[in-house]
Amino acid sequence: MVALSLLAIMSTGLSAKDKKKDKSVHPDSEKWESLFKEDLSNATFPKGVWTCQKGVYTASEDQAIWSAKQYENFKIDLEFKTADGTNSGVMIYCTNQENWIPNSVEIQIADDFAKKWAESPKTWQCAAIFGHLAPTKSLVKKPGEWNRMTITCKGKKIKVALNGEVVNEMDMDLWTSATKNPDGSEIPSWLSTPFNQLKTKGYIGLQGKHAGAPIFFRNVKIKELKDDKNK
Repeated sequence: MVALSLLAIMSTGLSAKDKKKDKSVHPDSEKWESLFKEDLSNATFPKGVWTCQKGVYTASEDQAIWSAKQYENFKIDLEFKTADGTNSGVMIYCTNQENWIPNSVEIQIADDFAKKWAESPKTWQCAAIFGHLAPTKSLVKKPGEWNRMTITCKGKKIKVALNGEVVNEMDMDLWTSATKNPDGSEIPSWLSTPFNQLKTKGYIGLQGKHAGAPIFFRNVKIKELKDDKNK
């Protein structure tokens, strides 16, 4: 009987406990609105840079793609696939698309297996709130494998789940400095706006082919949170 149970776990790849955990942090987003249409008609981006083929979005240059409308209080559920050396991200609360770096919050996507990122500060690694708060652990899969990420934004509270576990939670009000994080670590100089001063309504974006390494997204879904029941 034990042998049969083990065989069942091996055949599915996930234990019942793992499946329950995954379901608890990643929503059933199948019926949610797609952030971007497959024809990209509701997106803002430099012409010809972003494409969508068979539901997979990717960019040929280091240019972001942006939602056509601004959002506040929402959940984003998506899948992404890195390549060797990928450095990308999901930008939220952006109030200036032309100068988004100091005017948004970026949830980092990176190939943590690449030497460059493995040896970088933890606040630069996958599922970090870039430059500000490291994830509790690295759960990104190897390049070429699909990952799942869910980002919940409720005012100044941000929660990030990656591949079945919550790995980051932030209260932006605690970030009162543009140079130092609450733990005393340094914030990169180009992130020049204290998070407690950022607005919590803005555009949502995906970073493109940064530093020559591609990134791929699919099933990018969004749900606006209208009341406390949707937390």
